[in-house]
Amino acid sequence: MEPGICYIKPEYLVTEANSSSDAINTENGETNKRKREDGEAEAGGKKKWDKKERKRGQNKAIFKDERYSHLCHSLIDGTGGEPCSLANCRYVHDLDAFLAAKGEDLGSECYVYTTKGYCARGVSCRFAKAHTNDQGRNLKREDYDEKAPPTTFNGVSSELQVRLRKHEYDFSRSKELIKMAEKLRDARKQKEQKEKDAKQEEKQPNETSEKMETEQKTDTDSKEPVTQDCSIVAIETPTGCAINDSPVGRDADQKPAVDFREKLVLSPLTTLGNLPFRRICKEFGADITCGEMACAQPLLKGMGQEWALTKRHQSEDVFGVQLCGNNPNMINQAAQVIHETAQVDFIDLNIGCPIDLIYQQGGGSALMRRTNILELTVRSCASLSDRLPFTVKMRTGIYADKSVAHELLPLVEEWGASAVTLHGRSREQRYTKHANWSYIEECAAKAKRMPVIGNGDILSYEDYVERRTLAPHVSSVMIGRGALIKPWIFQEIKEKQAWSPSSGQRYEMLQKFCNYGLEHWGSDTKGVETTRRFLLEWQSFLYRYIPEALQTDPPQKINARPQKYRGRDEMETLLSSGNSADWVKLSESLLGPVPDGFSFVPKHKANAF
Repeated sequence: MEPGICYIKPEYLVTEANSSSDAINTENGETNKRKREDGEAEAGGKKKWDKKERKRGQNKAIFKDERYSHLCHSLIDGTGGEPCSLANCRYVHDLDAFLAAKGEDLGSECYVYTTKGYCARGVSCRFAKAHTNDQGRNLKREDYDEKAPPTTFNGVSSELQVRLRKHEYDFSRSKELIKMAEKLRDARKQKEQKEKDAKQEEKQPNETSEKMETEQKTDTDSKEPVTQDCSIVAIETPTGCAINDSPVGRDADQKPAVDFREKLVLSPLTTLGNLPFRRICKEFGADITCGEMACAQPLLKGMGQEWALTKRHQSEDVFGVQLCGNNPNMINQAAQVIHETAQVDFIDLNIGCPIDLIYQQGGGSALMRRTNILELTVRSCASLSDRLPFTVKMRTGIYADKSVAHELLPLVEEWGASAVTLHGRSREQRYTKHANWSYIEECAAKAKRMPVIGNGDILSYEDYVERRTLAPHVSSVMIGRGALIKPWIFQEIKEKQAWSPSSGQRYEMLQKFCNYGLEHWGSDTKGVETTRRFLLEWQSFLYRYIPEALQTDPPQKINARPQKYRGRDEMETLLSSGNSADWVKLSESLLGPVPDGFSFVPKHKANAF
């Protein structure tokens, strides 16, 4: 058998001669390919990188800022309410015109109203008939409790936005931690330099007496910072370490803030690791979840879109926020404001992001070669609080032939990190080839007490057992693409057996995601289209799942391409189609017709085999 191919049972194969519209095309169709329009190539075959023409994965056409999609809040509950008090309100005040432009309802039941008893989108809801009376007034069910606690936390308040934008937030604590980290770093460098000088002097002949005096002086000097500056104890006792057996800085019987051992962790996933998706994974058994990567600079500017990435659902009992940045001051300030204003259990630093824009600015995986900056960042952020673990997610290195994680991981532990997640690929590899779990084990064995979480290429219970056997020093496993392709991977691992959902069960999961999306992003036109966008992005991974019953040699491997095949029923064939036109058709069955001129191209290259 040829490697990299997932072989399908003969009865489900589709030959080229018999290929039909209902067959699954495993090679993405023309609508899926990241191509530019004709005429973009210049003489000599070079491509023009015109930002105005480049549309890959942005799907901007979905979110046209039409006036009819923004009804004035005074009319949300229909006519008869308090009139708008703003003289220059820019929203729509013609309710009849708004309702005419909104179009027909998408269904007879509003999920938000059914579950909560009140829909805050009122008459703008695309399911408004379910909770409006004959006069067009928005209704509240008798059992609706206005004082009920919220189910979603975090985000940025208007008051916090103003303080951040006017630079009125007090970051004195952050500045002190940076100064302390600089002293620790300088003390370490001085000690290393003196030790290096001492070794060089040992090699010089006829200077025995001078060498002994130098060694004594070196020993004395190296001990002085430890005795005079108690903050340098952090070198041996990392502040914020989740697994800390020492009573220093804690009560002897106090449990760690977060125990990262023997857990199934959902990877932070840009775009795709949104709150509705994380809810699905929690229901399937994920132990720890983490929000999408948030950049420090926009957070400090109070940008609502970036703060939305910190939102947490009540079902996420252990939840963290992942930060990205290129400046230790900014990262530490962002960590401080999140710690003081949001409900999070840990903060993670991304030093493995392979995205070119992030890397070129010195963030993401670029921090793996900027060790001075990385040291300041880890030391200062790990010292924010004993009850707020600070973790780091990294790759093997920048280049495929030059791994550096085995050198960096022990340093990160020394600097105070509570846990490290290691993805077994370099930045250069991105998601190609196989994750190197032998190297992950080599790195994990170098950690003294800090948990090391392994990441890469887990799509089945068999994969999990194989990786844990290969890497016994790994404390836990993080799953990213495997959860996107097969969210029930967490359930399979906990139950120690494969689960093969029917096409109906898979479709019900998509319905649940849409309901969670309408609850989170809103059930008005904008919320529906936002939910559709994220559904389509997820489907660009979901279609890669191949039912066990169709494979000749299960389980499926994450980078294996299937032969062309058809499903056991029409829905299974549609769910497994690699053509984005079929994904749009699927979204229309769940969220109604797409807007005029709608098109979709997957945002991430990671969805490819």
